Amino acid sequence: MTPQQKAEQLGLTFAKLEPGYLNLCIRTGNLLMTSGHVSDMKGKLGSGMTVEQGYQAARECVVKILRSVVNAHGTLDGLKVIKLLGCVNSTLEFTDQHLVINGASDLLHEIFGKTTDGYHARSALGFAQLPTGAAVEVEAIFEIKS
Repeated sequence: MTPQQKAEQLGLTFAKLEPGYLNLCIRTGNLLMTSGHVSDMKGKLGSGMTVEQGYQAARECVVKILRSVVNAHGTLDGLKVIKLLGCVNSTLEFTDQHLVINGASDLLHEIFGKTTDGYHARSALGFAQLPTGAAVEVEAIFEIKS
């Protein structure tokens, strides 16, 4: 099953996006680079939000990233996930940013394969605040294989 088919099997749909203030996914050479995509979920990890809620927020960010990628590239097929940057709105004491960003990585592993095209480098960092009070922001880099 292709990545596009796997995403559709998971119930993901990729509506057409109108161009906005920033380019949400830009191609340079054989790379697709996305802007940061924020979760609709608001809040701060370590202060009222659980790791499980953060995990879902990170997953939500990747769904938005994939929509931007499909809008720019036309499909998820023929892509390899190269790098993720996960930003977690968290308190100074919170140290489980990596567990939150697993929500993003796990979805990409599910769609692209954990040991093949979905196997990626990643950073998971804590931030004092994110735009709009979002709980999580994620950006990604994909390689166009074909």
